Amino acid sequence: MTAILSWNIQCGLGCDGAVDLARIARVARAMGEADVLCLQEVARNDPAIAGGADQAAQLRALFPGYQAFFGAGLDRSGAGGARRQFGNLLLSRLPVLQVFRHLLPQPAEGGIKHMQRQAIEAVIDTAAGALRIMTTHLEYYSPAHRAAQIGRLRTIQAEVAENESRPPKAAASPYDPVPRPSSLVLCGDLNFLPQEDAYGALFAPPLLDAWRVARAGQPHPPSTGLFDRRQWPIGGHCRDYFAVTADVAGRIESIEIDVETDASDHQPLRLALRD
Repeated sequence: MTAILSWNIQCGLGCDGAVDLARIARVARAMGEADVLCLQEVARNDPAIAGGADQAAQLRALFPGYQAFFGAGLDRSGAGGARRQFGNLLLSRLPVLQVFRHLLPQPAEGGIKHMQRQAIEAVIDTAAGALRIMTTHLEYYSPAHRAAQIGRLRTIQAEVAENESRPPKAAASPYDPVPRPSSLVLCGDLNFLPQEDAYGALFAPPLLDAWRVARAGQPHPPSTGLFDRRQWPIGGHCRDYFAVTADVAGRIESIEIDVETDASDHQPLRLALRD
């Protein structure tokens, strides 16, 4: 079995106001073994966040035996030559065959807050073969940005599938062939609700909603705002998902959410796949 955990950890900031990455690690482990962890909102060397800690390094230390791959949406100058970064972290205890870092569209839109967003993709060598796992955090403040970012994610998927069906000529490195299958697990804080148009834009063939595949007829559980009513006065609602291709959907063993923890303003989700 291959298990993947996805969680917007809010830089380790819990609903009690404490930044505690060790608590994040404990909660993640309590959900069960995870071969790959996909974490959104991870900061490095930013004095305004967690005292400027390198949270990617701290999380890697908390998960010995895992390789860590950071995808910076924001990469800015900082004090003493350190780079101030913010983005997504992927941790894997399975072999990682190759990694891609995708900057997502940031259309001009005046008068609102928005930031550069990113998706990190890793090709994981699982017992069932190579599997692409991608995690991202789409723009919160702008529907236009989300629409453009969803479009880019779908374009990437279409391009990978086309390259799989019509592989390029192989040659010596750097042209040597390394697996990059169309089989995909895409997860993260996608910042739309199940009833919004953006949901339908993402979850159209070839991408399926893993929750609806595995739990047909059950509404999406709240993944955000269960405990933090200051940021989320609307209360608990869903904006965190797993999207999978049809071949992966046929392997789903279980999908779970922890609705008890208040270690972040989001809840962690875990997807288990049969090998």
